[in-house]
Amino acid sequence: MRNTHVYIMTNKPMGILYIGVTADLPTRISAHRSGTGSAFCRKWDLKRLVHAEPFDRIDEAIVREKALKKWNRVWKLRLISEENPEWADLAERFNA
Repeated sequence: MRNTHVYIMTNKPMGILYIGVTADLPTRISAHRSGTGSAFCRKWDLKRLVHAEPFDRIDEAIVREKALKKWNRVWKLRLISEENPEWADLAERFNA
């Protein structure tokens, strides 16, 4: 089962982006929404999950997370828009 994810949170379509990695996506999303996930998400009110990529191994996910963080903003926006054109909150798909 692929429990490990690289994910992107935002506050609104085309808004501020946060890229993270976790072995428990539903719990991590809940933490972000309650304000305990990260100071950055709390500061910018990032509560909408707009992208999630599953991985079998945490080390693979960490490599992808680091790569995404080096991408320029346009590439990140395109990644999200191509897979989630409405920038819908995907949290329900993960029971979060």
